[in-house]
Amino acid sequence: MSHWHHKTLGDAVTAAIYTREIEQVFAAYFEKAGRPAGMAVFTKQIPGPLHCDVIAYFTPAAEKVAKALLADVCSAPDHNDLQLLVGNSPFAAEA
Repeated sequence: MSHWHHKTLGDAVTAAIYTREIEQVFAAYFEKAGRPAGMAVFTKQIPGPLHCDVIAYFTPAAEKVAKALLADVCSAPDHNDLQLLVGNSPFAAEA
């Protein structure tokens, strides 16, 4: 069974470095898989005491990308709080 995964990317400045890496790794897997529906990575900002932390969430269809980037298994996040980083959102039909 496939699961959602997440990876903490740090604050907004640090996260920019990691999001570029995610985009590059994702692109290779995405093309090889035939650009499947629902394969996506999202980000979410979590307020902290000094700054916001950025979390990347990988859909179950992006599990190979998540594992390549050493992301941890997690529950499905509330998709209303997510911003699409790369891929095909599984939530697009709900708009």
